[in-house]
Amino acid sequence: MIRAKQARALALLGALAILMTACSTTGAPSGGGQVADVGKPFVFASTQFTPVIEQENMRKKILADYKGAAVDFITDQEAVILDRISAEAKAGGQGQIGVVGLENGQFSSLAAAGAFEDLSKLADKQKDKKIPQDMLTLGKFGGNTQVYVPWMQATYFLVANKKALQYLPSGADVNALTYKQLIDWAKNISDKTGQRRFGFPLGAGTTPGLIHRLVQGYFYPSYTGGLVTTFKSNDAVAMWNDLKELWKYTNPQSTTYGVLQEPLQSEEIWLGIDHAARLIDVLKAKPDDFVAVPAPAGPKGRYYMSVVIGLAIPKTTPNRTGGEALIDHLLKPETQLITLRENSFFPVVDVKLPDDLNKGLKLEADAVAKQANAKDAKVVPLPVGLGAKGGEFNTAITNTFVRIVVKNEPIQTVLNEQGAIVQKAITDANAKCWGPDGTSSGPCQVK
Repeated sequence: MIRAKQARALALLGALAILMTACSTTGAPSGGGQVADVGKPFVFASTQFTPVIEQENMRKKILADYKGAAVDFITDQEAVILDRISAEAKAGGQGQIGVVGLENGQFSSLAAAGAFEDLSKLADKQKDKKIPQDMLTLGKFGGNTQVYVPWMQATYFLVANKKALQYLPSGADVNALTYKQLIDWAKNISDKTGQRRFGFPLGAGTTPGLIHRLVQGYFYPSYTGGLVTTFKSNDAVAMWNDLKELWKYTNPQSTTYGVLQEPLQSEEIWLGIDHAARLIDVLKAKPDDFVAVPAPAGPKGRYYMSVVIGLAIPKTTPNRTGGEALIDHLLKPETQLITLRENSFFPVVDVKLPDDLNKGLKLEADAVAKQANAKDAKVVPLPVGLGAKGGEFNTAITNTFVRIVVKNEPIQTVLNEQGAIVQKAITDANAKCWGPDGTSSGPCQVK
């Protein structure tokens, strides 16, 4: 009798489970044409947060208040994650990955293959979050499909010792500088103190400087409106002349600086532009001694490079509704702030910073927000589509800077010679134009 009752009870529970499953199923199809189960678990695969402590922060803090379907967060090196996404896309049907989190450039080949859902409607839902339009445009890869929705960002900006503020050029706003004013500022410091206090990240040691990123994402587009298509232009020549002028007031030890926070902390330099991760230690150590402000503007605008991390949903997702709910959660202002506190990636949404945020982190977050929201701000992505040729491309850019600015070689000669090397890297990679250079049908062309 007891066994019979147990059997009936189990049968009843089974029926209820089937009924609940049926009720929890939405009619919204996933990309594979299947019905998405709201409660079905899925994988969140990302190239970000690979350090163990960051993974723990993601699972236990950033995702702590997410109330949707069970999410298995996995992270690994770029090749591993991209291979898994690609394998599921090629297999078709329904996969395990429901959401992916990648850098802008890491989306390119999969986006070209049509591996992701169109998130245009989801992006429209986020309008009140005030995500910068340029970042949303990056997520379309030159088309109308919203391949990804921006999730978080890292970037480069200007840091200055407060001792330098008294030497600002007359009428200059430290939060809205031009490159001409930056040069005048560095000159004033040199003239009045006898010290060359500007710094470039030019070192080539175990932690190489990121001067190539400043050339790619700041100097070239701000002066020329492009990079590859304007590499040898008259505007580029004007830019290189200005950088040569700035070099006159630059600490010659810049050729050894891989990370600017160290010479800033020792006060070998008072001014410099570098990546947020390479400035945070000095700002945390001496937050009252420095200001962090947007990078300067050139004749074409205040271009800045943002390492934009986006969220996308594969067409093979097992749970599109759940994936959209996860993206909604990650874009909540409170979640963005937890991500900033725990893993030091900056918000892409408009958010008020809490008063108890670490002072150094607050300096950086303020600078990132001011830079992104400046009226003349224009975002530049990391190079797209270069693949294994990225190293050659970056080296060519760095060598162009060294030959023209440090070694004082003739500008046009260097641009002609280095332009050929830049073109070869792009052609070998079959990389189309990106960012401020627009789009192209074939490999981007140096002009």
